[in-house]
Amino acid sequence: MDEKLIQRLESAVARLEAFSTGFRHGGAPESDEVTVSDPSVLAFDDFMGQYVARVSNAAEKIGGQVLEATKILSEAFSVQRELLLKVKQTQKPDLAGLAEFLKPLNEVINKANALTEGRRSNFFNHLKTAADSLSALAWIAFTGKDCGMSMPIAHVEESWQMAEFYNNKVLVEYRNKDPNHVEWAKAMKELYLPGLRDYVKSFYPLGPVWSVTGKKAAPAAPKASPPTKTSAPSAPAPPPPPPASLFISEPSQASSSKPKEGMAAVFQEINSGKPVTLGLKKVTDDMKTKNRADRVGIVGSSEKGGRTASPSFSKTGPPKLELQMGRKWVVENQIGRKNLVIDDCDAKQSVYIFGCKDSVLQIQGKVNNITVDKCTKMGVVFTDVVAAFEIVNSNGVEVQCQGSAPTISVDNTGGCVLYLSNDSLGTSITTAKSSEINVLVPGGASDGDWVEHALPQQFVHTFKDGRFETTPVSHSGG
Repeated sequence: MDEKLIQRLESAVARLEAFSTGFRHGGAPESDEVTVSDPSVLAFDDFMGQYVARVSNAAEKIGGQVLEATKILSEAFSVQRELLLKVKQTQKPDLAGLAEFLKPLNEVINKANALTEGRRSNFFNHLKTAADSLSALAWIAFTGKDCGMSMPIAHVEESWQMAEFYNNKVLVEYRNKDPNHVEWAKAMKELYLPGLRDYVKSFYPLGPVWSVTGKKAAPAAPKASPPTKTSAPSAPAPPPPPPASLFISEPSQASSSKPKEGMAAVFQEINSGKPVTLGLKKVTDDMKTKNRADRVGIVGSSEKGGRTASPSFSKTGPPKLELQMGRKWVVENQIGRKNLVIDDCDAKQSVYIFGCKDSVLQIQGKVNNITVDKCTKMGVVFTDVVAAFEIVNSNGVEVQCQGSAPTISVDNTGGCVLYLSNDSLGTSITTAKSSEINVLVPGGASDGDWVEHALPQQFVHTFKDGRFETTPVSHSGG
């Protein structure tokens, strides 16, 4: 309680200093002192003093790359504070103006994503948690129900769900090793849920409120035109155009079968953190099997027993992420892709994941069933399945169920981690010819700790009273 009180006092002193000197955060002169004293800005300062400070304090104890990523995260929230100030002084811009307006936030998010690239660090899960979570700050880009984004509150929650996949790994890895890492992971979750979510819910549930009488947003810098030959001395050439922003309205790279436009592209691109040419794959109408003359598009009659009819994996085979016959999503041969998303699905469709390695797929929405076949180091985050989630012939698979799943089966698989939500605790888990199966369920306490349970892989069979009795092997520490 004393630490929180000190943080709130420090935040109040910082606000008073900013108000008295007339300077905004970062040294630029404050154009409107009233804006700094706006209740939403004061509340954001309190939010940063409580939640961002807690993450920073935990990172200070860890140091290294975790501290570096956390400093970038703090910078991103500081940039959002500046954008909130500008919103109150600026008229609502068009799409191009919005991209320019959000450019500072985009640059910081790119810095966070750069930490996760290249050779994998020992703190990769920390770096991915910080980088992926920053997409939640894109709630400020919401311009209306038709912009292609979820409502601001839902956007914050959905963005954190993607980052939570890696945050849970930090909790599990360091639960019995280092309490500082556990504290950092818990602080990260509370930063967004309830922190940022409750702030947005209180002040901007329908998105940012732009000024009616304020100045117009600065348009994007025009491209430099080639100099013309004249006898008079030529004027200095205009500066080169700024680098491409993730907020530019380019065709979305999402895996949805419906191409997104406008702010949908803004959301998808900031979530990927990469240039548009390296983003998610978009499934257009001409790519669907039913519209392609060079593909027969026959789906096997048996999904459960037809594993022998599955397409054979080829190292040179092209990656796929497409909807076939309007009923089956096929995800094949994806290597090293951490940002695969299926966000346009329904309860009559199935998802078949085959031959993927070192990738992460998020399935947003309810589907009939999901099958993971011959995959290595594959992560799957899904909401609900109507029938079953199946894992076969795989190695090192991690699955997070955020909703419900009646049945989960694991067959001929080595190394499988299942994260179950409270709604999926009643699921039936069937295993066969599999090893190292661990199931994590939410703890009873409110601190969000996960409780890990190892499913037995060895059994003892004894003949008693005319029949065999089978019991799992219990290992002692002796």
